[in-house]
Amino acid sequence: MIRLALTLLLVLSFAFLAAMAQTVQQRQIQKETKKEVVVEDKKEVVKQVVKESVSVRFTDITASAGITFTHVASPEKKYIVESMSGGAAFFDYDNDGDLDIYLVNSLTVDLVKSKGRTKSDLYRNDGNGKFTEVAAKAGVSDIGWGMGVAVGDYNNDGFEDLYVTCLGPDRLLKNNGNGTFSDVTDKAGVSDRRWSTGASFVDYDRDGDLDLFVANYVDFDINNLPEFGQGKTCQYKSIPVQCGPRGLKGAGDSLFRNNADGTFTDVSKQAGVADADGFYGLGVLTSDFDDDGLIDIFVANDSTPNFHYRNNGDGTFKEVGFTAGTAVNENGSEQGSMGVTAADYDHDGRFDIFITNFADEYNTLYHNDAPNSFTDLSYAAKVAAVSLPHVGWGTKFFDYDNDGWVDIFVANGHVYPQLPSYRQPRLLHRNNRDGTFTEVSAEFGAILTENRASRGVAFGDIDNDGDVDLLVADLDGPPQLLRNENGNANNSILIKTIGVKSNRSGIGARVKVVSGDLTQVDEVRSGDSYISQSDMRLHFGLEKRTKVDLIEVRWPSGAVDKITGIGANRMIVIKEGQGKVDEKEFSKPSS
Repeated sequence: MIRLALTLLLVLSFAFLAAMAQTVQQRQIQKETKKEVVVEDKKEVVKQVVKESVSVRFTDITASAGITFTHVASPEKKYIVESMSGGAAFFDYDNDGDLDIYLVNSLTVDLVKSKGRTKSDLYRNDGNGKFTEVAAKAGVSDIGWGMGVAVGDYNNDGFEDLYVTCLGPDRLLKNNGNGTFSDVTDKAGVSDRRWSTGASFVDYDRDGDLDLFVANYVDFDINNLPEFGQGKTCQYKSIPVQCGPRGLKGAGDSLFRNNADGTFTDVSKQAGVADADGFYGLGVLTSDFDDDGLIDIFVANDSTPNFHYRNNGDGTFKEVGFTAGTAVNENGSEQGSMGVTAADYDHDGRFDIFITNFADEYNTLYHNDAPNSFTDLSYAAKVAAVSLPHVGWGTKFFDYDNDGWVDIFVANGHVYPQLPSYRQPRLLHRNNRDGTFTEVSAEFGAILTENRASRGVAFGDIDNDGDVDLLVADLDGPPQLLRNENGNANNSILIKTIGVKSNRSGIGARVKVVSGDLTQVDEVRSGDSYISQSDMRLHFGLEKRTKVDLIEVRWPSGAVDKITGIGANRMIVIKEGQGKVDEKEFSKPSS
C-alpha cells in the first residue's frame, strides 16, 4: 500500500514537472512570438518612416524652367584656380516676391592668355515656373574670372546688391532698382585684387550699415604658373595632378567697414582678421555663435586650421578657433575645409556648425555646447564615415521635409579629373531627432546619386509653395535646379525681415518660432554653403501643426518684435518696430 502510494506520488510529480515544463515552453514560445511581433512592428514602423520620407521628391526642372547656363572650366584642370569656382545665388533683385537666380562663371588660363571672355547669367523669375535670362541687360554678365557671390543691401535703398568674388578684382554690383546694376567696385573701395572666394555682408559694428568680409585663397599669379604634376605637392596618390594649395603661398583676408556714404574702409588689420599667415580661406559664415548680440565670423580654411573670430564689440575680433574647438577636428588635425553652414539641429537654442572637407577627411559637425565651446560630434551624429570617399563643397542645414528638424545636404565632386572618382554623388542626411542623422540620398534615385562635379549650392523657395528648392552649380557644365515636391504635405512658414534702425536686409536678425511644443531658431545671413547665397527669407517646417503661437525677432540693433497667432503655410513680412506688415498664403504646390 505504501509502495503504491509512493509510485502514485512519483507519477504525479513527473506529470506536474512535465506540465510545468510545457507551460514554461509555451510561455517562452509566446514570449519569442511576442518578441518577433514587436520586431516586426518595429520593421513596419521603419518602413512607414522611410515611406514618409520618400514621399518628398526632387524634380530636375532646369530645362523646363529655361536655365541654359553652362559653367566654363578647363577639362584637364591643370591649375588649381580652374577647379574651385561655381557660386550660385537665390535673391529677389526686382522685389516682385519671387526668387531670381545668379550663376557665376569663370575663365581658364588659356582664355585669359587669349583675352577670351565668358558670361555669367542672371535669370528673372517670371512667377510661372519659367525664368528669363537678363544678365547683359542688367549689366552683370561680364565679371571676369568669377568665383562666388554674396547678397546684401549695402546702401539700405531697399534693393539687394551683389558682391562677386573673383580671381581679382572682385565686383560690387549696385542694384539700381530699375532692373539694372552698376559696377561701383572702385568707387566703393572694395576691389580686393587677390583670389577671393567666400564673402559675406555683415553689420559687425551694429551701426545699421552692412560691412563686408572677404576670404582669399592662394596668391596665384597667372603669369607665373606652377608646373602640372611636378613636385611633392603636385601629386595625389602617385598620380600627377594640379599643384596646391599646399606648397603655394596663401592670401590674407579683408574686412571692409561701411562708411554709410557709398564707400568702405579696409579695417582688416585693426579689426584682427587680416590673416597675416596667409591661410587658404574658402567658405565664410557670419553668425552670432555665442548669442551675445554681436555677429562673429567663421572662415573654413583649406588644409589649414579654421578661423573662428569672436566679435569683441569694440570693432575688433579675437580668433578663438582652437579654444572654441572649431579650428581642427577631434583628432587635432586641420582639414581641407570648403563649405560651411550653421543651424540649431537639436533644438537646444544654439547654432551648431557643419563643414564639408576633402576626401578621407570626414565632414565635421561641431556641436555648440556653450558660448565659444564646441565638440566634434561627427561620428556620433553619423555624418562622418559616409563622407570619407567624397570631396564636399556646397552644403546647408535645411528642412527638406518640413518636419521641424533641419537636415543636411552636401554637394560633392573631386578636384582632379585624372581620377576615376572625379564625379561623385550628393549626400542628404535626414535628421533623426535624436542627435543623429541617416544618409538617405538613395531614396531619391538618380537625381541625388548620379555622379557629378558639383560646387556651390543655393537653397530657397523658388515657387513660394512652402518647401525649399535647390540650385546646384556644377563645374564645367550646366547646373541643376531641383524643385522640392513636398508630397507629405507638412506645413511650414516663411519669414522675411526688413530692418529700419538695423540694416535694411535684416542680416543678423535672430528669429525664434514657437508652434505648440516645437521651438526653432534661425538667423538671417549673407553668404553661406560654398561661395553661394541662399534665400534670406527664413523657412521653418511645422510638420502637421497648423498655427504659430509666437514669432520673436531680435534685431541687430537690439530691438525685439513679437508676433502671435499666425496661421501655417504663410509668407510673413516683419518690419523692425512695426511687427507684421504683410502676410500671404503659399502658392499651391507645383504638380
